[in-house]
Amino acid sequence: MKPNFISNEQCDVTVFFLTRFKEGDQLAFENIFKSNNAQLVSFCNHFISDLDKSKNLAQEAFINLWINRQKINTFNGIKAFLYTHARSGCLNYIRHRKVFNKYQEFQLQQKEDSINQEILESFDFNSLEIIELEELIMKSIDKLPDQCRKVFMLSRIDGKLNKEIAEELNISIKSVEANVTRALKTLKTELAEYLPVFLTQIILHNIIS
Repeated sequence: MKPNFISNEQCDVTVFFLTRFKEGDQLAFENIFKSNNAQLVSFCNHFISDLDKSKNLAQEAFINLWINRQKINTFNGIKAFLYTHARSGCLNYIRHRKVFNKYQEFQLQQKEDSINQEILESFDFNSLEIIELEELIMKSIDKLPDQCRKVFMLSRIDGKLNKEIAEELNISIKSVEANVTRALKTLKTELAEYLPVFLTQIILHNIIS
């Protein structure tokens, strides 16, 4: 059963607002900007510590949101789009600002994980909703073909390396990679009905990995 995150009345309002926005209503867009700009600038500045650049990244996110408004299919998709674009901007800025070695790449991965967690928390799910999402994910995993499920569980839940999984199951490393990719694709499809794709990816990363 689909988790009931919002009431029917809320759903009617958000659908109406989303429709107006997608049709090019500038007042709707202005409302989105006023409701999200300060938080988006703060989000960027938290990671890059450059207020002027953060304002520019936030502005770019809103411009791209307006340009791509027809592609937004859910109300949550508005926020997901903004944070997706801001996230990419922050990571690109960090990459271009440094000459990378292995240690810095590790730091970047930590920073990316932190950004993903911040985005997830910005959606303000309560504990019940997270439990429902976890149950939904586990049910989706159970639907995977036997070999695919085994590989995915060993990779994402047990945290084993592809080489270790290949040796344990007596399959090739390429087969391991293919099964993990297949499992992730299936799970994203299963969860896409409930959440924007990017938010689904973050939830999978935070709950399963």
